[in-house]
Amino acid sequence: MTIDTTPKMRWWDRLAHPGQFLAWTGYLVWPLIILTALLFALGLYFAFFNSPADYQMGDTVRIMYVHVPSAWLSQFVYGAMAVSALGTLVWRHPMADVSMKAAAPLGAAFTAMALFTGSMWGRPTWGTFWEWDGRMTSTLVLLFIYLGIIALWRAFDDQLRAARVIAVFTLVGAVNVPIIKFSVDWWSTLHQPASVFRADGPTMPPSLLIPLFIMFFAFTFLFITLQVVTMRTEVRRRRVITLERKAARETGA
Repeated sequence: MTIDTTPKMRWWDRLAHPGQFLAWTGYLVWPLIILTALLFALGLYFAFFNSPADYQMGDTVRIMYVHVPSAWLSQFVYGAMAVSALGTLVWRHPMADVSMKAAAPLGAAFTAMALFTGSMWGRPTWGTFWEWDGRMTSTLVLLFIYLGIIALWRAFDDQLRAARVIAVFTLVGAVNVPIIKFSVDWWSTLHQPASVFRADGPTMPPSLLIPLFIMFFAFTFLFITLQVVTMRTEVRRRRVITLERKAARETGA
């Protein structure tokens, strides 16, 4: 009788193995796309037809339904990248650097959208497109960090070496996320304090809060969908590169 002494792979390791990842996420892509589209349709309907104009800002308040979720995701995505960076450095997880690389362009896009919509909202509300206050400046710094990470990925041919360097850079840059979050409390700013996630409950009326929450979920599922698709593309790209290098070695031999 032969006893199998091969170490058993844990279920979470199997799910995150590149081959297994491609297999189980293949069933998720279209459901995620459909759910995201439905949430956006519902959120935009509530934002334009069930949400009243603000008594001070008028219809420009509707920019909030794009600006606030984008700003939230600009920080959330970086937090996800920081967790992936730990997975790369501490646990050497095979999919951690793939997740980190896939998330960087998405985080940069959400940050740029937050800055742009914030400027469009700020002009009629505050009388200026830009003010060098704590939150705007730290969010701009976050965009530069994202762009620096993207540039670093492109600067290395060896993706494993790049992952370790970028993981350290990502963890150092994570210091900026709490600065963005608490900047309205630490410094004088045009931004109002938190009005949704508060210990004493939201201060916004339900007519504004409901569409905002729907758009929160819509943008979050948009990120999840794009992250899964981008990670699948990156896994396939690395497989192609590995096969090309193997073929080149065999041809050279």
